[in-house]
Amino acid sequence: MIKIPEGNFSAYIFDCDGTLGDTMPLHYTAWRAALKEHDIDFPEALFYELGGVPTEHIVEILNERHGYSLPVKETARYKEELYLQGIAEIGPIEPVVEIVRQVHGKLPLAVASGGHRHVVSRTLTCLGILDKFDVIVCAEDYRRGKPHPDPFLTAAERLGVLPKKCLVFEDTNTGIEAARAAGMQWVLVPPPARPARQ
Repeated sequence: MIKIPEGNFSAYIFDCDGTLGDTMPLHYTAWRAALKEHDIDFPEALFYELGGVPTEHIVEILNERHGYSLPVKETARYKEELYLQGIAEIGPIEPVVEIVRQVHGKLPLAVASGGHRHVVSRTLTCLGILDKFDVIVCAEDYRRGKPHPDPFLTAAERLGVLPKKCLVFEDTNTGIEAARAAGMQWVLVPPPARPARQ
């Protein structure tokens, strides 16, 4: 159950991965496979810590923190190819997608993601909700990704709505930090329940 905070909101802005679509396990599998080519392990805790950070910036962070010399654009592109190969497996985060369906046509809706446009569009298409959004903001549309406020401020500007009148739906602390920095109220989407690992 998603609890909407009190307030007179003029627009809703949604993160994509882990908020609208249950995509994080597939993204992690794709990262592991892409980095394995370079004999690099990517701990799951670090992956979730970097949730919401644009793909290329994750490669830069890995290079910086661990002294790797991964080619940034090529590694990011390869990881996204691997993700797209498995995209048919993803399902919706049903309580959030239900909110999109209920609010569509009543309030302007946007997606603000750290992913690239072709990947985000494919994800939303697989979920059957691409046509529900008035604005889709992706990594190509701003200079500084989450935790900076730029993705959300860009979405608000394109919707023509003041930031303080926007409600953000996010699943990561990085995203919540970005929403807070944008002067927006937010809802933290809990992770979907998963069967215990054997």
